[in-house]
Amino acid sequence: MTIAPSQTWRVAALAMMTRENLHDLLRSDDAAAWIEAAAACAIPEAQVRLGRMLLAGEGAPKDVGGAFVCFLAASRSGDADGLNMLGRCYENGWGTRIDLEQAVDCYRRAGELGHAWAQYNLGHMLLDGAGVPRDRDEAFRWYTHAAGQGHARAMNLLGRCCEEGWGTARDATAAVDWYRRSAEGGYFRGAYNFATTLASEGCIEGAALWFSRALKWSPEPTHGHMRRTLAAHPNRRLREIALSTSPTFA
Repeated sequence: MTIAPSQTWRVAALAMMTRENLHDLLRSDDAAAWIEAAAACAIPEAQVRLGRMLLAGEGAPKDVGGAFVCFLAASRSGDADGLNMLGRCYENGWGTRIDLEQAVDCYRRAGELGHAWAQYNLGHMLLDGAGVPRDRDEAFRWYTHAAGQGHARAMNLLGRCCEEGWGTARDATAAVDWYRRSAEGGYFRGAYNFATTLASEGCIEGAALWFSRALKWSPEPTHGHMRRTLAAHPNRRLREIALSTSPTFA
């Protein structure tokens, strides 16, 4: 549906009045029109949604500069999702120059608002020392916040932290538990790491189950790397999985 300029304000007003039902509206056949109208009415959720559309070129022509503007607008209202996506733009140079310090600031602000992805992203920056001095203790804290909200990727990183002693004492038992929880949350790296620990303990059937899931869930190029690594495993049962498992998504 294309909305005539003279009618835009009506749609925008209705979008604003039905803000609580915005997600239902976005599933309609007129989703793009609703998103644009609601974004024009300064509804942060719609600004972020429109920004994502422009960033990916889905439902609208790709425009990374326009996406940046949308995320910036949402962030100015204090929207956590907008702040996180603005951080992604600064980190990756999407529609703006790369500015890691700005990325860290956006992630921190969104993380303090409880945004799990921002907490995870901030943990990465702190772990790597990108845009901020390396601080593994602080990274561990932010990963913990994200994991507490069910963030499977953060759970996997907590496993690595416990395994390597990054920001916490080495704790092999805790590492395995975090890998398991990440795997059960559907994250392919968590599944692969959990399978690796099971194989090292001689639990081959359990390892086979999680290696199979990790390979099915993993995108390229990670899928190919995992298959090659598993194909060299000393256990024949696990080597066979590498030859028989294909990814379910690219």
